[in-house]
Amino acid sequence: MPDIDDLTTRMRDFSIQRDWEQFHDPKSLMLALVGEVGELAELFQWLPAEKAAALAQEEPLRRRAGEEMSDVLLYLVRLADVLGIDLAEAAAAKMSSSEDRFHPDEYQGAAPVKE
Repeated sequence: MPDIDDLTTRMRDFSIQRDWEQFHDPKSLMLALVGEVGELAELFQWLPAEKAAALAQEEPLRRRAGEEMSDVLLYLVRLADVLGIDLAEAAAAKMSSSEDRFHPDEYQGAAPVKE
């Protein structure tokens, strides 16, 4: 399984080989990312919430969801590269922060509420 560094390098090389770096400014990548999230959401939009996970195990939804999630991941990886953000490091820091903020004894079975 490739790691984030491998995907970053592969996406960068893919873009360079096609001279697409000119189109990969942060705004354009963000809009592409949002578009792909929308395509993923569309797959689940009208599914009953209680059946969505089970239905996603069946074809063709399983394959389509995987394709759209891959598009989301790849655009996110490319955006992080363009912005010079180490995505793995940022995600690890965010997880540490969340673990500190949302202690299991305080949030067990309860969603955080914004105040």
